[in-house]
Amino acid sequence: MNEVYEKLKKCHEAVVAKITFKPELALVLGSGLGDFCDTMDVKETLPYSEIEGFPKSTVAGHKGQFVFGYSGGVPIVAMQGRVHYYEGYPVQDVVLPTRLMHLMGAKTLFLTNAAGGINPSFKAGDFMLITDHISPFVPSPLIGANIDELGTRFPDMSEVYSRRLRTIVENSAAAEGVPLQRGVYIQTTGPNYETPAEIRAYGRLGADAVGMSTAVEAMAARHCGMEVCGISCISNLAAGISANPLSHKEVQETADRVAPLFRKLVARAIADICKSN
Repeated sequence: MNEVYEKLKKCHEAVVAKITFKPELALVLGSGLGDFCDTMDVKETLPYSEIEGFPKSTVAGHKGQFVFGYSGGVPIVAMQGRVHYYEGYPVQDVVLPTRLMHLMGAKTLFLTNAAGGINPSFKAGDFMLITDHISPFVPSPLIGANIDELGTRFPDMSEVYSRRLRTIVENSAAAEGVPLQRGVYIQTTGPNYETPAEIRAYGRLGADAVGMSTAVEAMAARHCGMEVCGISCISNLAAGISANPLSHKEVQETADRVAPLFRKLVARAIADICKSN
């Protein structure tokens, strides 16, 4: 058996031995956004540390657990804390949680993150619906022997972020009166923030926001047939655009400030997505 798939299967067996809940939608909560779970009807939780072989999140503000329960009557599994490539894990470990939630039964992946704004029309606290991504600065999670049990060797990526789901999220935002930007997300390795020259280059490539996660998770999800949507919280303006030095504290403070709007938008979007299925 493929070593990556064998590890994934062992993690799934560990989850099945502890958790009975069956999710339909998987939600990944980015930096400072983990308190969405306070709005859920929580049924079970599972710390990552109790799953043998599962990578551990080491970032401040990331609790490091799966939360199983209902949001608006929809059965979901939420990740309070994701794993990043910059933490030193191979990219196959970074996307292991995504694949694991697929094996749990989730057919839809809802990604969130805190990102730096590149688009000059953005301001800290905005939400951006991800329409596409750029990811040549991180290795593809599909490098290596293909896991045939999950998907094809050469998966199409012409619509990573489902057009259908984007329309639903846009309508959800409008219904709740939450302003929503749209744009392209670019993933870099981190953990250092980008230089002003890099930000200028990314802008010329077509990126509207930059962060250190999400794109590889989206690719892995599409490989295994999940439908994907994503929202970035613009937590700060990127280097060279912002007049201030960048800090993770600023990211968390902005996310905390806009958390009520974020909770409202995500809860409505999840309910509307599942009504459409």
